[in-house]
Amino acid sequence: MRFLVLSRNASLYSTSRIVLAARARGHDVTVMDPLSLQIVVLRGKPLLLSGGTVLPKFDVVVPRIGASITNYGLAVVRQLDLMGVHVVNSAVAIARSRDKLRAMQLLTRHRIDVPATVCARSPDGVDAAIELVGGCPAIVKLQQGAQGIGTMIAETPQAVHALLETFWAMGQDIILQQYVQESKGRDVRVFVVGGKVVAAMRRIAKPGEFRSNLHRGGKGRAVKLLPTYRSAALRATKVMGLEVAGVDMLEARGGPKILEINSSPGLEGIERASGVDVAGAIITRAEELASQPMGRREIDERIANVIDAERRPGRPVRGSRGGRGAS
Repeated sequence: MRFLVLSRNASLYSTSRIVLAARARGHDVTVMDPLSLQIVVLRGKPLLLSGGTVLPKFDVVVPRIGASITNYGLAVVRQLDLMGVHVVNSAVAIARSRDKLRAMQLLTRHRIDVPATVCARSPDGVDAAIELVGGCPAIVKLQQGAQGIGTMIAETPQAVHALLETFWAMGQDIILQQYVQESKGRDVRVFVVGGKVVAAMRRIAKPGEFRSNLHRGGKGRAVKLLPTYRSAALRATKVMGLEVAGVDMLEARGGPKILEINSSPGLEGIERASGVDVAGAIITRAEELASQPMGRREIDERIANVIDAERRPGRPVRGSRGGRGAS
């Protein structure tokens, strides 16, 4: 099979692991920077160009779309969707997960527990928002961010006001979120591929840091998931419509609370902590997707299902199989 990996840097651990795993199975793999591709919009004939040349046909695409190139990266993935190429994680699913507020709205619509979250754009409602999330300390987040960037803790109402006013003045959309005291400095990362949990770890923040992200010095340790955590991760991934996801959960007294769903989760920490070949699991799922027929009718139905999923009234999500048009 011909694989295309969309990544800005072929030497990154996650990208190189996916490439090596695919090549180990005899696949032809190409890595391209999404920003190097040109999108051509023509009636009935969507195209992508690379250096002025039409992109060759690929059987399946593995997108690694970083937060810094979300908009253009999603446009490239969307174009591949329209071209009838099998894509591991569709543009709509990536967009859902990248927008923190939108993700929380979808999760709660399906009765999946999350930390209490408030989005506000006026200082008039800040005090009420602080009360709704359980008071201070409270978490202040950029609506779009990754690896803990743009996530802060405010110890007092005055600090909340100062942070919100500063970011509003910069034109940033901010959310205020409950600080779950019992999970201080730790969370659980669950890696889901093709509707199955393939690996899990507990991340523990370094001393003096409340964010447990490994990029910020946190440590990862393998963990055996309780059934409630496994179920929450699978349901959250299904709601997002992701084939590959890293689901971050807080260990609250009442059970797991979904903190975030990552559509391009890093592989280094989870593979080292769990000893699981996560890259191999991604390639297996990509092979499965590429073996499915993809005609014009299937493309139209897939796009229609994804759009319709955004409009349906909420209902509990059942089953453990992920899907592009799942909601």
